[in-house]
Amino acid sequence: MTLILRVLGIAALAMGLLWMGQGAGLIMWPASSFMLEQRVWILWGGVLASAGAGLLVLAQRRR
Repeated sequence: MTLILRVLGIAALAMGLLWMGQGAGLIMWPASSFMLEQRVWILWGGVLASAGAGLLVLAQRRR
């Protein structure tokens, strides 16, 4: 169970940071993405990254 929480936490954290970077215009990849420089994706990325961090904390406590 701990391994699953860690994998999901890392994936969610990485994806959230990517969304935030794309929304802020810091990461312009892929060039055809609809998320580029759309400020709403900074919010959604932050929510997802926070959830991922929470999963990592939960996985650490279950150890």
